[in-house]
Amino acid sequence: MKKTHSMSDRTSDIILVAVTAVVLLIVAYPIYYVLIASVSNPYDVYAGKTFLLPSEFTLKGYTAVFADPNILSGYINSIKYTVIGTIFSVVMLYITAYPLAQRDLPGRKFFSIFFLITMYFGGGLIPTFLVVKQTHLIDSIWALFLPGGVAVGNMIIVRNYFQNSIPRDLIEASEIDGCSKLRTFVSIVIPLSKPILAVMVVFSMVAYWNDWFTALIYLTADKAPLPLVLRNILIKSSASASQASTISGGYAELNKLTEMIKFSSIIVAAAPMLIIYPFVQKYFEKGFMAGAVKG
Repeated sequence: MKKTHSMSDRTSDIILVAVTAVVLLIVAYPIYYVLIASVSNPYDVYAGKTFLLPSEFTLKGYTAVFADPNILSGYINSIKYTVIGTIFSVVMLYITAYPLAQRDLPGRKFFSIFFLITMYFGGGLIPTFLVVKQTHLIDSIWALFLPGGVAVGNMIIVRNYFQNSIPRDLIEASEIDGCSKLRTFVSIVIPLSKPILAVMVVFSMVAYWNDWFTALIYLTADKAPLPLVLRNILIKSSASASQASTISGGYAELNKLTEMIKFSSIIVAAAPMLIIYPFVQKYFEKGFMAGAVKG
């Protein structure tokens, strides 16, 4: 019986490993494909000759991307906006989610409904632009953060984490011992909520790192983040008949360079987040699943 049970466990492990390997390939291959396409001849890419290995290895796409004088400022701006925006968003999530997690909060139901309404109804782009303009935030980095300071969906996840993963008895005990609500929040709640904190940090970082449209609307060119800079590089590389004549090989060569820039831009933009993610991935399952429990 023991041998049968052992064989059954081994079979289950083999099946799970096989399924996991297949899922990994499905998820990882598109990233790998873009990577090898960025260093390959684009005509070979579209001909299906780069399924596993690069074809006619070249770094012309990356050279063209990093040759742009705005690429460094774009990186610096994106890092600055991502750091400031992430800190601001996480702070706003915590100071809204924690009070709403307290069942004895006066008006708790009203405030919960108030936040929920904003998930389904919004003024739209033009009213938001007018509000930003009237508050003198045009060409200010705060235009990237203040209009959407609280991501309500994320706030609900954090609120549920507070309700379900932090013992109410522990909070009451700290208050009995003389801790103020602020001291309890800083000394007990925040340290116990590191898993969900890591999840929210990554969510916010990815959102701000990839955001280019908000900067396009509110900021001048010298404050453009990396995705917007890459977009402008790609637009400039798209050939017209007059531009093609200035490049050796004419339109075909310029079109080839444009295709390489497309793939290279994706890797340049995604690389920082891909590097950071493994360091916080271990918190994801615990934090996200605990925060997803209905409260």
